[in-house]
Order: sequence, then structure tokens, then C-alpha cells
Amino acid sequence: MWAHSRSDVSHRRHGLVEHLRATSVLARRFAEPFGAGELAAALGLLHDAGKASCAWQTGLLEAETTGNRVGIDHKNLGAALLLTTARQASMAILGHHGGLGCLQDLKSLAQQPVDSIAAERLLGVLPEASGIIDGPPLIPSAWSNPRALEMGIRLSFSALVDADHLDTGAHFAGLSVPNLAPPTDMVGLVRRFEHGRTAMLAGRPPTEVNRLRAELYAAAVAEAAGPTGLYRLPAPTGSGKTITAAAFGLHHAARHGKARVIVAVPFVTITEQNAQVYRELLGAENVVEHHSGVDPDDHRSRLGAENWDAPFVVTTTVQLFDSLFGRKPARSRKVHRLANSVIVLDEVQALPVHLLVPILDGLTLLTEHFGTTVLLASATQPAFQHLEVWRDRDIADVIHNPVEVYQRLRRVRYEWWLSPKQTLAEVADRVADERQALVVVNTVKDARSMFRLIRDRTSATVRHLSTRMCPAHRRQVLDEVRGMLAADEPVLLVSTQLIEAGVDVDFPAVFRALAPADSIQQAAGRANREGRRAAPGRGVVFDADGAGAPPNYATPVAETRLCFGPGRADPDDLPALENYYRRLYGSLRTDHGRRAVTIQDNRAKLDFTAVADGPLNEAGEGHTRNPKLAFRMLDDDTVPVLVTNFRGDAEGQAAQLAADLASPGGGRRDTFRSLQAFIVALPHSVSERPDVAAICRSVPGAGELREWCGDYHDLGIDEDSIAKETIL
Repeated sequence: MWAHSRSDVSHRRHGLVEHLRATSVLARRFAEPFGAGELAAALGLLHDAGKASCAWQTGLLEAETTGNRVGIDHKNLGAALLLTTARQASMAILGHHGGLGCLQDLKSLAQQPVDSIAAERLLGVLPEASGIIDGPPLIPSAWSNPRALEMGIRLSFSALVDADHLDTGAHFAGLSVPNLAPPTDMVGLVRRFEHGRTAMLAGRPPTEVNRLRAELYAAAVAEAAGPTGLYRLPAPTGSGKTITAAAFGLHHAARHGKARVIVAVPFVTITEQNAQVYRELLGAENVVEHHSGVDPDDHRSRLGAENWDAPFVVTTTVQLFDSLFGRKPARSRKVHRLANSVIVLDEVQALPVHLLVPILDGLTLLTEHFGTTVLLASATQPAFQHLEVWRDRDIADVIHNPVEVYQRLRRVRYEWWLSPKQTLAEVADRVADERQALVVVNTVKDARSMFRLIRDRTSATVRHLSTRMCPAHRRQVLDEVRGMLAADEPVLLVSTQLIEAGVDVDFPAVFRALAPADSIQQAAGRANREGRRAAPGRGVVFDADGAGAPPNYATPVAETRLCFGPGRADPDDLPALENYYRRLYGSLRTDHGRRAVTIQDNRAKLDFTAVADGPLNEAGEGHTRNPKLAFRMLDDDTVPVLVTNFRGDAEGQAAQLAADLASPGGGRRDTFRSLQAFIVALPHSVSERPDVAAICRSVPGAGELREWCGDYHDLGIDEDSIAKETIL
């Protein structure tokens, strides 16, 4: 009996028993760190049980000739055989191709007759399965809490999917066993990190900023000896948080036998910057950078979906939490890697407020049941302790005197240009008088407008950053700007919010469009970052007439006006910030918001479809779902668009990678990893515009990935210029 068709490399078919046993061994290995080794092994052993049927075997041979799919169910039998010993977890088998569903799927399955002939054929060649089917319960007793059970099923599903894909991928690659990363010598990795840090800091002057950075670093390393759990790192901007947070994670992992460190940040720009630092300190072979939204579609390409098999992972919070609360195999296969790991949530203030309840609850479950330690790092540490979900949680502070630390590192003087309101042009007039300055606005449209306004008013170099530029382009701009700042050359940079959280630039002045308090403080952290200037940096907050803002800014900006500004506190005043967050959570009813409550209820009901896609519409309109009540970090979903005409890609790497996807054996994980540097995430609302869609084409084997066939400007993909280009 066969599991898969012939490999193009070895020209051999994949034996069914061989595949089931190998998948079982891998799944057990992946799930043992969270106490579900027996369960995952059973899922792996029975996940393809339905392929033992004569009809499926005949269908496979026909498919080899026709090139069509087999088209016969092979999931139901394995799930049915586990209904007695692992009822809820058998959903993992039902979903190992299409995704996790809901309990109704199990009720429907229980009403269907079992294919006894196929079961007998399977047990005849796989006798160990009988002991599992008739054995004791497989779901760990520690998962008695409904949401702990839900999280356990998610991680077990992930272990199954990853094991299945790895063994299948090895077959099609002509390998006898999958290529797995060797066990990490975390103690050795710590030594390498410390040696690299020492070399990096060699020759730096003993300034007050550098002395404080050393103190914070020592405090983090000392606190890393603490037990598995929840930790906070409140660290002012410019205090070396990127290195300090990583040091905590690595030392904690080495001390407690954790498998990896996962650093998640809100913006792709920061993953690019931080990943480069970590590669220099740890070696490129030990660091995986993952932020692509590409979900491979065809079977062989799905085998290349990211699974975070590395000791150090840098990703985005969107990837992390959309994967954790998602249900599709390609996105879920890495989730089991969260167990027995250290998760560093950098710039944690950027987490969406309306999803805080499920996010914080999920983090709690990971720490309590799955051996995960979580570090919350931010210069504007949110007051999560005022939310019911974390009100009684034991959270350890890495820094015990944060108010004193912030006072010592205060390097910015705030100016408030709120009344009377100015136009963007008037703000541009004043910015153009500066030699070096950063301007941060709230929308891509405003960034384009401000860039053009300033460019027309000055002879200085003016540059632009936004999410409409691919990562390789943004990296090029930042490198150029940093070089000009170091050489003390005139340079003005206009950016969206993507620069304000952790991007390492140091301007004498930062102009920030009115925004929530945490964004204002983060943007000001790009002024006098190194503390080398004699005069304080300037943090100018302006409220321009007609300027845009995201819809979710209304309440945070209103609370910011009440708590900060002329005659009130500055945004780096920690007691005032805590009061701001307390007021904000109350105004938004964060604890009892409809979306959060709905997600939590659906999690408790094990309705994975409703959590990821939204519940069925209350009006009963067919089978449509309400995505506004689903867990998704970005409500306007994005479509990944590959830029192959970026001038900085002189060797045509992006086009070659796209061609690799369509080639035999294409769709490897390293291909998808390399593509990330050339991908722009366009909002659906933009990508679905007829004029935009007309100049994109699909990339074979890469799901939603499209190739951009229009002009690519200094502003990146400028959808507003398409109509003008067409007219000309």
C-alpha cells in the first residue's frame, strides 16, 4: 500500500506503513516537550489511515497517469478510530489538509459508518495501531480547562502537520529521512552571543547612555535565572533593548533547557533590522527571519511552509498570533515550536487593544501548560495588569526601578503644535528649515504628500519610508539615511509609523503627527537616541488640518489629549502612561468587547473555524461568516505582492526566486524565506481595485502571491499614480 506517488528524484512511491510510522515518530518528538507525545504519536500513526482502502490505492495509481487528484477521502477513518480515546483531538486528523474545524464535524463523523474493510487492511500491516485504538485516554489530564484543551489541540495539530509535511517532503526530495536542524547547544549559543556583543561594544565611549545600557543588560541576565513564566522589560528608547531582550531569552533558555528564542515585533522594518543584528551575533545559520504573508497553495509547495526549525527566530506579531489562533495547516505547522521556548514580544504596546484578551489568555496558557516563558519588552509598557484577564497574574519585572531609569535616560524636550491647527504644507515649511529631521505621519497617503511637499521646499536630501516599499528597498533607504547622519550631512526622512518602534536612527528633531501617546513617545525615541548631542532632542507633536489617521486612533488620541500636552505630563512620564492605559482600556471596554468575548467563547467551544474566520452571521444568511468577530491581527487582510523591478535588485534575484517556485522541486522553504525581501503587503482594499489588479499576475505555486508588473517608484508601489500613468 502506498501513501504518495512516485518522487521525481528517486522514482519510488512512498509506502503507507513507512509514512505512518515515520510521521508518528516525528509527531511524538515534537509534542513531547508539552506532554502530548503519546497523543501526537497516535495522530501521526492514523492520520492517513483511509489510504488503506482499495478505492484510494486504485485512485493513486490513476492519478499518477492523469495528473489529477485522487479525490477520495482518506481522513475520516483515522479520526473515527480515535473517537473513543482522543475524541476532541481527532479533529487534528480531520483538518490535517483543510484546517481545523468544529465539534460538529465530530458529530457528523460519528454518524457515518466506519470503513471496516479498510480498517482491517490497515491493522493487518500496522498491528501497533490496535493498542492505541483500544487503549487508555490519550488527551493529557492537565488540559481540563476548555481553553487549555483548545490550545493543546492547536499544538498537537501543529506537531502532526509538521511531521506529515516533513516526511512527505523528504520522500519527494528523494531523501530517506527529513533534514532536521540538530539539537541546539544553547549554552554554546550564549557564549557566542556574549563574545559577539563584547566585540560589538569594543571602543564605545563610557557615556551615561552606555553605562545605563550595561546596567540594564546585567539586570536582564540576572533575572533570566528566574523560573518559567511571564516577565516585563520596561526599557526606555535607546537603552539597548534589542540586545538586552535577546540576552534574557538566550540565558533563560540555556538555564532551563528551552529549545529556542522567538522574537516577535510589530513591524517588518524592525524584523529586518533586528534579524541582521542577531545574525551578526549568533551566525546566520542559527537565525530564521520570517514575516512573509505567502501561504503556498499546491501540495508540494506547502511542504516548504515555514516551521521555525531554528534556535533563534525573528518574526512579526502578526505572524505569531495569526498562526497561534489560525486553523490552516501551512500557517499552523510552526505553532508547536512555541512550546518549551522563550517568546520575546518586543514593542508590546503595538498589540491591537481589541484582541488583548485572547492574546493575553493565550500567553498565560502557554506559560502554565506548555513550558513557555514570555518577555514583554517596550519603552511604553502597557498596564495589562488593569485588565481582568491578567489582574491576578504573577508577572516578574526585569527592571525594578523603571521610573529612575527613565529619568536618567530622558533626552528629548517635547513641543506641542496643537492650536491653532496648521496645514501639512505649513508643517512642511517648518521641517524644510531643518538640516536633519524625521517626520512621522499616520497614513501612507500623508507620507507621500509630506515627502513631495518637503522635497519641493529644500535642497537637502529627502527620503521616504512606508509599507508600500519592499523590505530590501526600505533597508537600502535606512542604510543611506544612517550614513548621511553619521557624516553629518543634511537629510530629511518622511515615514509612516513603521519607523517609530525600535528602528535605530538618531535625528536631532522628530516631528510627529498627533497620535496615541505610546506612538508619540516611540517616535520621540528617534531623537537624540545616543545622547551625544549637547542640547536635548526635539519631539514636536503637530495636529495638521486634513491629516489622516487610522480609524482605531479616535479614542486613544482623545485620551492622549486629556493626559498629555501643554501644562500636562509628557508621554515618557511612567505614572501618567499607566493612567493613560487604565483610562483607555476602560473607554474601549477592552475586557468585555464583543469581539474578544466572541473569540473566547468560540475557543471554549472548540470552534476553530469561528475563531479564525468568524462565526456564522446572526441573520442566518446562508453560510457566510462575520470576519469582524474573528481573530485576525489586521482587519484589512493583505495580499503579498512580489516586486521584481526594484532597482536595488540589480542581479534579478526576485525574478529568479519566482521562477524557482514553478520549477520541479520548487517551493522550498529557503526560497520562500529569500522572497520576503521583495514582497509588499498590499491591503485587500487596494489590491482588489480594478486598476491595481490589472497590473498584477499570479505567481505559480505560491498561493495568493502576485507579481507587480507596474512601475515601482522611490515611493514604492504608488497605487495613486496608476491612473496618471495610464493617461500619460
